[in-house]
Amino acid sequence: MAPLDLAACTPVNDLWPALVERLGLERSARAARQALDLQAMRGEAGTLPVLIVETCGVALVERETLRLSTGLPVPLGVGVLLLCSQRLQQLQLLQLEWS
Repeated sequence: MAPLDLAACTPVNDLWPALVERLGLERSARAARQALDLQAMRGEAGTLPVLIVETCGVALVERETLRLSTGLPVPLGVGVLLLCSQRLQQLQLLQLEWS
């Protein structure tokens, strides 16, 4: 997998709806939970789970790296997830209530 170039990505608000439309709500929610589980198992306070929308692959990214690369304020707390489309070079921050 190619490294995530967060600085090249544009923040959008439609990656989650597009993922749900493509996979359905149940499969999209399962993929999001897997990313959150990775954060719970391997992450730290300074990391954020990432869900790659094309493959449903998961990763962790440093919160500070995201902030410095994109200028986005990263909310603290449980249930924050970064969706990333490498193909479209887009990203979306989500705060999930069911986490």
